[in-house]
Amino acid sequence: MGRKTTKTNPNLVGLISKLKEASRVNEAPVWRDIALRLEGPSRNWAEVNISRLDRYASENETIVVPGKLLGSGEIGKKVTVAAYRFSGQAKDKIVNAGGKDLSIEELVAKNPKGSKIRIMG
Repeated sequence: MGRKTTKTNPNLVGLISKLKEASRVNEAPVWRDIALRLEGPSRNWAEVNISRLDRYASENETIVVPGKLLGSGEIGKKVTVAAYRFSGQAKDKIVNAGGKDLSIEELVAKNPKGSKIRIMG
């Protein structure tokens, strides 16, 4: 029989409930999608490399990574990236390319409707 496990990290639990609330209040299904992805087991979370952002993202696009952004590869585009976690190298590469790194909470505060956001992972 499968056991139902609950998240024990209070920051993550808070983030998930904030995302669901933002989804309801602003009628933005994108936040609920991200919340459901973060509710799953962390071994199933997205791990996205910088090289994938460079390949698929457009200039000045906003990307959400419901998991960890890793520093492998190079990026030559100015993008705004929100992720649950960043590797140190990944943060440096985004900033050096002229982009911005945000937490998911900061992105929800800046863009409550969730418009023009791409989920990668």
